[in-house]
Amino acid sequence: MKNLEKIVFTPGPGSLTEENVMGLGPCFSRNDSKYLATMEYVHKKILELAGQKQIASFQGSGTLAIEIAINNFVYGKVLVVSTGFYSNRVGDLVRSFSELYKVVTQVEEIDWKDINSVTEKFDWVLACPVETSVGLLVPITDLHLLAQRCGAKLFLDATASIGLEAGHELADVVTFSSCKGLFGLTGGSFITHNNEPTFEPKNFYMKLATHANKRTTGAYHAIQSLHHTLDNHEALKQSVIVNKQVFIDRFAEYLIFPKENQPLLCTQLNQQILTDNPNVVLYESRHPIDGSVVCHIGELHLGRRAQGRIIEELYVAMAAIGAKKI
Repeated sequence: MKNLEKIVFTPGPGSLTEENVMGLGPCFSRNDSKYLATMEYVHKKILELAGQKQIASFQGSGTLAIEIAINNFVYGKVLVVSTGFYSNRVGDLVRSFSELYKVVTQVEEIDWKDINSVTEKFDWVLACPVETSVGLLVPITDLHLLAQRCGAKLFLDATASIGLEAGHELADVVTFSSCKGLFGLTGGSFITHNNEPTFEPKNFYMKLATHANKRTTGAYHAIQSLHHTLDNHEALKQSVIVNKQVFIDRFAEYLIFPKENQPLLCTQLNQQILTDNPNVVLYESRHPIDGSVVCHIGELHLGRRAQGRIIEELYVAMAAIGAKKI
C-alpha cells in the first residue's frame, strides 16, 4: 500500500484515503448531471463546515483563493494580523491589489499577541487562524472580537483551519484548499462568503463570478475526491486528533505555544525533529524558526483506528547533548 511507502508529517495532502478515490471518474461541468450533483453535494457540505451562505470553487492553490477573494471583497482600511510566513503573504497580496486598483487605501499590521490592544477602526481584518509556518492557532473567536472592536469585516485564510478548528461561521469571507483539513486530493480551492463582491477586477480569472458561474475548467477530480471524504470527515478527523495528542504528550517539554494556541493540524517544537526512516517526509517551514513544525495528517487512512504509531519514527536533536530518542 502506498501509505506504507511514505510517511508524511507535512500539512497536506495527508495519507491517501479510500474515500479520496471512491468518487473518481470521468466528469465534465456541463451536461454531466452526475458530476453536477456531486459538486452541489460537496459545496453544500463545505458550506455547512464553513458557515457562510455562498461558495465558489476552482482549480488552484489556497493562495489563489486568497488573491481572488482580496480582488473581489477587500477595500478601504485594512488590518493584517501578523502570525508568520502565510500572514505575510496575505499582506503582500493585499498591498499588491492596493497598488493595482487603489481600492484599498491603507494596510496596517499587528502582531497576533497584541490584538487585544487594537481599538482603531478598520474596514477589514485579514488573518490566518492557523499559521502552519510556526504551528500557531489564533482562535477565530479572538479574531472575531478584534473585527467587532474595529467595526470591520473578517477575512480568513482558513487553508490550515477549515474542517479542524471551530468558529469559521464568524467570518465574512473564508478561503481554503481541498487538501488539508478537508482531507481531499490537491487541486481544488474554495471561497465561501456571505455578501456579494464589492469590486469587480478587470482580470477575467480574478473575477469571483468567473468561478461561481463555472466559466473555466473546474477542480473536477478534487471535488470528486471530497464526496465520500466529507461523508466520513469526523472519522478521518479523529486520526488527526489522536496524532496531535500522541505527539504533544511525547514531546511535551519542547512545545512552543500553550494549549489555547495549539492547532490540530500542526505543532512547533523548540528543537529540531529528526528521523532514521528514509520513507519519512518531514515538513520544512518557509518561516525562519530554530526548531521544527510537525503536521498530523499522516494517518488519515486509518480514521478512528489511528493510534499515532508513526510518531515513533521521530526524535529530537538537541544541539548541546546530541540526538535524543524518546
